[in-house]
Amino acid sequence: MSRAKCIMVQGTMSGAGKSLLCTALCRIFAQDGYRVAPFKSQNMALNSFVTRDGLEMGRAQVVQAQAAGMEPDVRMNPILLKPSSDVGSQVIVNGEVRGQMPAAAYFKLKKSLIPDILAAYNSLAEAVDIIVIEGAGSPAEINLKADDIVNMGLAKLVDAPVLLAGDIDRGGVFAQLYGTVELLEPAERARIKGLVINKFRGDAAILKPGLTMLEEKTHLPVLGVVPYLRVDIEDEDSLSSRLESSTAVKPLDAAILRLPHISNFTDFMPLEQHPLLSVRYVQSPRQLGAPDVVILPGTKNTIDDLLWLRQCGLESAVQKLAAAGTPVLGVCGGYQMLGETLADPEGTESGRPQTVRGLGLLPVQTVFTDAKHRTQDTATVTAPQLAGAVLTGYQIHTGRTAVQGVPFCRLADGSAEGCVQGNVAGTYLHGLFDTGELTEKLVQLLCSRKGISPASAPLLSMAEYRQQQFDLLADGVRRALDMNALYAAMGLERRSTV
Repeated sequence: MSRAKCIMVQGTMSGAGKSLLCTALCRIFAQDGYRVAPFKSQNMALNSFVTRDGLEMGRAQVVQAQAAGMEPDVRMNPILLKPSSDVGSQVIVNGEVRGQMPAAAYFKLKKSLIPDILAAYNSLAEAVDIIVIEGAGSPAEINLKADDIVNMGLAKLVDAPVLLAGDIDRGGVFAQLYGTVELLEPAERARIKGLVINKFRGDAAILKPGLTMLEEKTHLPVLGVVPYLRVDIEDEDSLSSRLESSTAVKPLDAAILRLPHISNFTDFMPLEQHPLLSVRYVQSPRQLGAPDVVILPGTKNTIDDLLWLRQCGLESAVQKLAAAGTPVLGVCGGYQMLGETLADPEGTESGRPQTVRGLGLLPVQTVFTDAKHRTQDTATVTAPQLAGAVLTGYQIHTGRTAVQGVPFCRLADGSAEGCVQGNVAGTYLHGLFDTGELTEKLVQLLCSRKGISPASAPLLSMAEYRQQQFDLLADGVRRALDMNALYAAMGLERRSTV
């Protein structure tokens, strides 16, 4: 089998839409009959996923793999950085925790990770026809270029042609693209095969004078103006606009606490699809108000975020709502917070040895250790009023939780997981709403409490919904890009579309 061709998408800034463009290309190439894999050498995000073999990777490449019809594989994201502070991250290499590092220490280390990056890439390149590579931030971050392993540095290592995307929705797209190109070295500019204007609203014809001048100044073709596509595909990190939602507009109101170090908030995307459920992210007691259900999400810094809840008054507000009968659900770090105590005897979670009290809403105690639990699981909910819902998901957490109460669910092997006490429940399972069954059970419970009839909308699993959104995204990007030029840049002939 011949080695895979590749195309790399770089951007003028973070949030330029690189992840979505890569997702679209993965889908398009798969529709055209190619075996496709995504690749991002280094990802920085708090949203992560556990593969079938128990390894950890960024969710952006998981979504891209799903768009390509591929099983997520840690080779698609060999380095994952999970920020734990403004100046440090947990470093994960090939799905395993390498350690907690300040930024300066990681910068010294990262060149030594090039063999891991190339081993992952080369292994993928033997298994597929096309690799869609995603850059990070901007290739023109000149303070970082000397040790770059994710933008032009990676493009050189794997000899990748590059598309450079700019975000017109933020304004200044011509300056973005021209300035980025001008700051690159001649050999780097030569790798760029075309420019892409992303997230455009309106009539693309009005851009023509600007596009012509941009092409004249950069000596690069504009290969497409991609419209602002209203598709609902998982966001990579805290830049997500969905976290800004704070107003309920549907009959049922689900309030999710927007913790400072919130992670895996993509768990709650399925709730947003329900016709009766509004999902809000709140940061104060005033914003919290009196919702129909309160959700405490996962977090990379459980103890710090618990102390933040205490200081800002949200802890007391949640306790009062729980005492009044409002359903409260905690997931992963949120589950740990709902317990009686959280002990960090070695300082592995919070940076110093300490034990703090939890919200005291569940009879559980958590002790943090160095070991990280990573599994994919199926389960059946046993908690009263939600019982019978079948879940598929994954666990990814540090800490062991001792439970004195009733389990929330039973895993496929019969073991107990999570805890429920009255109207308060907690679980370590991420992706718990993806099958749609727990969503329906929750909506039925909330409707009965509120005296309204549940929606009669047909049950649509998250997997089916994702496939619909991938197709919408691919259709919009395919129409906007010069696909012949894109295939030519890779040295491939365009196949007939399916």
